[in-house]
Amino acid sequence: MFIDQARVFVKAGDGGDGVVRFRREKYIPAGGPAGGDGGKGGNIYFEVDEGLSTLMDFRYRRKFVAPSGQPGQSKKMAGKNGDDLVIKVPPGTIVKDDSTEQVLLDLTIPGSRVLILPGGRGGRGNTHFTTPTRQAPSFAERGEPGGELWLKLELKLLADVGLVGYPNAGKSTLLSVVSAAKPKVANYPFTTLQPNLGVVSLEPGHSFVIADIPGLIEGAHQGVGLGIEFLRHIERTRIILHLVDAAGVDGRDPVDDYHKINAELRLYSEELAKCPQIVVANKIDLPASEDNLERLKKAALEDNKEFYTISAATSQGSKELMIRVDQLVTELKQKDPVSEPVVELVLPKKEIAPVDEFKIIRDNEEYEVIGAGLERLLRRLDLNNPEAIGYLQNLFEKIGVYKELAELNVPEGATVRVGELEFEYME
Repeated sequence: MFIDQARVFVKAGDGGDGVVRFRREKYIPAGGPAGGDGGKGGNIYFEVDEGLSTLMDFRYRRKFVAPSGQPGQSKKMAGKNGDDLVIKVPPGTIVKDDSTEQVLLDLTIPGSRVLILPGGRGGRGNTHFTTPTRQAPSFAERGEPGGELWLKLELKLLADVGLVGYPNAGKSTLLSVVSAAKPKVANYPFTTLQPNLGVVSLEPGHSFVIADIPGLIEGAHQGVGLGIEFLRHIERTRIILHLVDAAGVDGRDPVDDYHKINAELRLYSEELAKCPQIVVANKIDLPASEDNLERLKKAALEDNKEFYTISAATSQGSKELMIRVDQLVTELKQKDPVSEPVVELVLPKKEIAPVDEFKIIRDNEEYEVIGAGLERLLRRLDLNNPEAIGYLQNLFEKIGVYKELAELNVPEGATVRVGELEFEYME
């Protein structure tokens, strides 16, 4: 089994900042705060697209960043949410955390969409911070940063195209010419003992998987020469490329080879025999091929099969053949019905810690207040704003931070840290 891999960076959109605004209208001298909330950042989704079969597109783009939310507006109007970003992957893609190798997603259902990173929450506008004693707050919350991850994508490739033919027909050579695969190539039967897979990429968005199926011989459908195992490899291919040694280098008749291979396919499976097939006369660079090309072409056309001539050794005709194969693969993928309706799945959400859950630890002569919810709130406030600091002081009093510091007999003047905030404790 061939594993295709890609490494990508994904970042959800940042939340938009809440804003400080006041209602300013004629005849309303004390309109009060009117700052709107920031918009939510865009989510990052993975979607399974049955029209894709490789991770080739991720070689051209490796960074995916969703748009951020817009800042809030006056009149308590919220900012626009950032658009979601959908990353399309082929069925069978496994998504791992690049740093831990932990499997996050196993994407198999065509049409399914999975949330991998939620966008950051928008910051609250100054309207949320009014109290009986603070009726015109001049501070607001910043938007929450969107999450980011380096991910590893892995895909167990299934071949779109199967290369069949007698041993030494030139299948491995053709595969090495049209893809980055490096199969062992030598002049002896059963050079290939396991399928070699390669990705043929013509341009972004146009790629397919091609497999060099081990050489078939007469009696393969009965298991001769490991034939049953070899035939199983091509049952799920969309197209068969039937390579024939047009020069008859091994002393066999190319037309007989063509008929015998098709007979084996038909005896193994009628469905396999009906699979779209392109007959490819190889080794046309050798003079001996000239006597066989017309006979071989006639046999292929009589069976309603397309016929191409190439020289895998010199690459002659290979590009034109691959362009035609890509057209057929694209057409067949479009005809295939999506087996499942679009469904949306969501990874388990991380619980957001409340601000009143914290603990205080001593570090030499300093004290640190540790609490995920409290630290999250601090990251969203402008700590250079005196009113925001006043809001925090009231919050510390309300949730019991000062009370616990007193119970720990923290001396006056001791340094207390909460996230990035640092202050001197005063009773």
